[in-house]
Amino acid sequence: MIVELGHYALVLALALALVQFVAPIVGARRGDEALMATGASAALGQFALVTFAYGALTYAHLVSDFSVVNVVEHSHTLKPLIYKISGVWGNHEGSMLLWDLILALCGAAVVAFSANLPRDLRANVLGVQGLISVAFLAFILFTSNPFARLANPPLEGADLNPILQDPGLAIHPPLLYVGYVGYSVAFSFAAAALIGGRIDAAWARFVRPWTLIAWIFLTLGIAMGSYWAYYTLGWGGFWFWDPVENASLMPWLAGTALLHSASVMEKREALKIWTIFLAILAFSLSLLGTFLVRSGVLTSVHSFASDPTRGVFILAILVVFIGGALALFASRAGALAGGGLFAPVSREGALVLNNLLLTAACATVLVGTLYPLALEAFTGEKISVGAPFFNMTILPIAAPLFLAMPFGQQLAWKRGDLLGAAQRLVVAVGLSLAVALAALALRGGPALSILLAGLAAFVFFGGFAEIAQRIAPRRTQLSVMLARARGLPLSAWGTAFAHAGLGVTLIGIAAIGWGDEKVATLKIGQQFDIGPYRVVVTEVAPRTGPNYTETVARMDVREDGRLVAVIEPSKRAFQARRMSRTEAGIATMGLGQIYVALGDQVEGGAIDARLYWKPLVTLIWIGALIMSFGGLVSLADRRLRIGVARRAPRRKEMAGALPAE
Repeated sequence: MIVELGHYALVLALALALVQFVAPIVGARRGDEALMATGASAALGQFALVTFAYGALTYAHLVSDFSVVNVVEHSHTLKPLIYKISGVWGNHEGSMLLWDLILALCGAAVVAFSANLPRDLRANVLGVQGLISVAFLAFILFTSNPFARLANPPLEGADLNPILQDPGLAIHPPLLYVGYVGYSVAFSFAAAALIGGRIDAAWARFVRPWTLIAWIFLTLGIAMGSYWAYYTLGWGGFWFWDPVENASLMPWLAGTALLHSASVMEKREALKIWTIFLAILAFSLSLLGTFLVRSGVLTSVHSFASDPTRGVFILAILVVFIGGALALFASRAGALAGGGLFAPVSREGALVLNNLLLTAACATVLVGTLYPLALEAFTGEKISVGAPFFNMTILPIAAPLFLAMPFGQQLAWKRGDLLGAAQRLVVAVGLSLAVALAALALRGGPALSILLAGLAAFVFFGGFAEIAQRIAPRRTQLSVMLARARGLPLSAWGTAFAHAGLGVTLIGIAAIGWGDEKVATLKIGQQFDIGPYRVVVTEVAPRTGPNYTETVARMDVREDGRLVAVIEPSKRAFQARRMSRTEAGIATMGLGQIYVALGDQVEGGAIDARLYWKPLVTLIWIGALIMSFGGLVSLADRRLRIGVARRAPRRKEMAGALPAE
């Protein structure tokens, strides 16, 4: 009964989404307050219904209800509880239900945090969100029903894909989906602005927090997915330019450009066309990623589905939303006022350069991802576009972007002084040169790692250069410096941390060139020198888990004869799926890691393995955490808080009239 109620709740949610789409937009055009208010009630009701439906599917997984097709195909009675819960979204139907849940949550959040929005803008935003919900609820009901029943249920399920039986499944998809779907709010604001003709600094201030939330979650989702692939797939890498990895990178690049463009629009009422276009682009690329994962047009370890019917439905959604939004944008863009004027050498000019480079990188990734698909569709020829292409094309775009970042922070609004900015960055340049020389002296080549380390240091120190100059322009007492630091806007601190976090990630990437790698056949008692450590194999033995068997190699990691870590890489075999999975053994020493991935077992009980020493590799993900922290700090700024508009400063004579905040 609960399963049927969940299905019925989705049908009702679709009906409410239709109401949310039609009523507020019609009400905004007519000036009808009652119709505009209907959108808020429909959004909250839709969220409640989709939440109930998601809970019903989760219940079916928890109790192993094998009369539900989704549970039969993706669950097992012996599967641990955490994977029964996360396994709800570890398949196509469940993941799309999670998508709909987050989409409904976004609509409810707009209602909750939009008290200060103009009524017509709020109504149009909720209307566009309702239309998006209609599309995806229809998609799940007509092509991907998670509540489909079996007439003759089996006694046991087929189990979850072994690659997905990992804690990463509980973290990575929800974070990524909040990022993907979060851009729908920016998209709705852009469409609502075009419909209502309301595009000004206040609009930018309303839309920027939503963009920032999506960017934070997408950053965390990409970082978590990178680390999950790193330790689960056994390849020893953090990024493989997989098409679905690219699909998450593209909206991140567009969203990063959108954040910077919205800041210019908020402060100077400039770059209106850029901001609207990027808001449309960021969500459009999120939809494109959904199409790539679920249409079956590509082969990837991430791909969920290969049903052409689903692919055609999502393609129709792409055409309607991307085509419709771009058509609306084309019809209204000419009427947008240009806004504030600025010199090419200014903070606005630097942010325009930032947007150009980010969109160029996004276009490069898009072409590299879609070109093989288009070529195969039109000619039947199959080619592979991998890391060599992306590394060679992205680096010439990324290098000037990283160099320009600290300069942009130093330039004044409207008209800047490039020479003055360079002079203020002398300390950052000196420190980055010192880092590069230290890397050369301590590590040696390759040259690319040395150059990237220096560039990373420049991004890091340049990120905090403006903060340092604002709190200590000259010799200043510590108490004064602390007071100035407390008085700085949180958005300034957030920008500094976000830029510095990128520098930390770049240092981790640079250190890849200083690592060590060996391929060996492991036997008990053997010793292998890898980097500054010695790995000793102490045991190779079988072990049984809750729903798998595995071969485990126990290894001691020693430094100068002293035991510093014990690692246990394994090769797991899942009986229900008849699939195997590598479980890497990882020991973290400082900021570096010893990484061992097992291969196949050979004669005599030995087992093939790949061993790595990866110095500073953890900085790749620590940098992403710092970037996200910078986003959270910016979000805490009163000027960016959702629903809070700027207040004019009070006059001194009014100070006694009201209590101070």
